[in-house]
Amino acid sequence: MTTLTPPAAIAFAKTLIPGLLVTALVAMAAAFLGSHYKGSMLLFALLLGLALHFISEDKRCAAGIQFASSTVLRLGVALLGLRLTIDHVVALGWQTVVALMVAVTLTIALGLLLARLFKVESSLGVLIGGATAICGASAALAISSVLPKTPHLERDTTLTVVGVTTLSTAAMVVYPLITQWLGFDAVMAGQFIGATIHDVAQVVGAGYSLSPQAGDAATITKLMRVAFLMPVLVVISLVVRKRLADAGSAVKTPLLPWFTVAFVVLMLVNSTGWVPSAVQSGASNVSQAFLVLAIAGVGLKTSLKDVTQLGWRPVAMIFLVTLGLAFLTGGYLMATH
Repeated sequence: MTTLTPPAAIAFAKTLIPGLLVTALVAMAAAFLGSHYKGSMLLFALLLGLALHFISEDKRCAAGIQFASSTVLRLGVALLGLRLTIDHVVALGWQTVVALMVAVTLTIALGLLLARLFKVESSLGVLIGGATAICGASAALAISSVLPKTPHLERDTTLTVVGVTTLSTAAMVVYPLITQWLGFDAVMAGQFIGATIHDVAQVVGAGYSLSPQAGDAATITKLMRVAFLMPVLVVISLVVRKRLADAGSAVKTPLLPWFTVAFVVLMLVNSTGWVPSAVQSGASNVSQAFLVLAIAGVGLKTSLKDVTQLGWRPVAMIFLVTLGLAFLTGGYLMATH
């Protein structure tokens, strides 16, 4: 790892400023739209970024936009650790934890299976399966950061983020109605919502729209899904590392991405009860801001023309994987209650 001298560090920081300012403006506009129109800030950030893609072609902005979509993303994912404690796992019970583990595994496997059936790259199947199984756009970005850098990775990531965020927003409205139609009680409804809706914000909105009890169950279940992000990233990193080694590639990937270690450390620290609630709340807000900033950067880097050339297959994959997770979760809840 190269250590920058103070003058070099200042010069490097100056190269980041133009791109970071542009990305921050896009993120702030997305936050404004999200808060005033009750939509997803992440989706707004991505769409605004796509519309302003031409800015990324300015060399003065390239470094800052890249920094936002990579380093800032990793910091945002690491800070998610302060949302979790070991108590969340205990509160769910081992049976629910195992069921969620199976659901996450099968959902990612379904993404890979559909990628093979639709004859698209397996990395797209991993992105779609992982984003659907864990925590939507945040998971898509985190998984993308540990996959091999291919010419189409950013385009695939953008499409996955758009798809899962759009479906997550729709699910926030539809899934509470489905739980009532199925006759689920408050806890079952919360568990269904927490285990199936992609993004945390939509889970909270959908759960508490039913009742405080359903909202609590939905939030705890969702946070447990978020906790699976780290093991999934580690497994993907190990697989990528092995494939690169088998192919004789000289490219080296870290055994454990640094932000996964930071995530686990922060979760363990948070489990001690020593972290004040104000710090937890502040870290959650910073994490959300970083993720919006990162997605704005991803949008700015991505050509909308490239995304539209993908065709119907990835869209069908996102829909089918989302539907598969909903059927799997609903069937489990009805069979065990």
